[in-house]
Amino acid sequence: MGMQTGAHIVWDWNGTLFHDNDAIIGATNAAFGELGLAPITMEQYRTLYCVPVPKFYERLLGRLPTDAEWEVMDETFHRYYTEHRVRCGLTAGVTELLADWRATGRSQSILSMYGHDELVPLVRGFGIEGHFIRVDGRTGPSGGSKAEHMVRHLSALDGVDPARTVVIGDAADDAVAARRVGARAVLYTGGSHSRASLEGVGVPVVDTLDEAVAEAERLAA
Repeated sequence: MGMQTGAHIVWDWNGTLFHDNDAIIGATNAAFGELGLAPITMEQYRTLYCVPVPKFYERLLGRLPTDAEWEVMDETFHRYYTEHRVRCGLTAGVTELLADWRATGRSQSILSMYGHDELVPLVRGFGIEGHFIRVDGRTGPSGGSKAEHMVRHLSALDGVDPARTVVIGDAADDAVAARRVGARAVLYTGGSHSRASLEGVGVPVVDTLDEAVAEAERLAA
């Protein structure tokens, strides 16, 4: 199969398609509680959050967590998140956006740092799996960077041209991963990062996923 001529979107999941901010901040504060740290607000989280995640904890602790601390915090975070994500839903308008993009004959996929075995049933449960040519979650330990995963993800997408590919996510890491494979990126302010922290990355920053898709269309033209 040769290169597809159409544009391709690689979607991030957490904080982008899946509006899980409440579960994320609750899980973060539960993890902090294990180390006796005071809880933080969503605003503080969005200002300070970065990847790899141990660096984020360093900003709050004043030092990197030890391996033992990281293990406890990571386990607490995921346990709390799994319990509370059931109350979270898709970002408003996502189902229509995905259907419209697919209806024009263009392709899209999901690449997430959320565990693959948990991601796939979640996407399927929302009834949107059929819109994607591939859904990839993280395999292996948590806490790493997205760029390596992006290389593998794109090479598994038969016929997708990186130059016509746009990554849509809510984190600076999404733009770094896009750059790594020669794709473009659009960053969305509705997730884990503040507009100020996203604007330093040098890619378009938007406040809605409608705008993100319109921007992706322009970039991939």
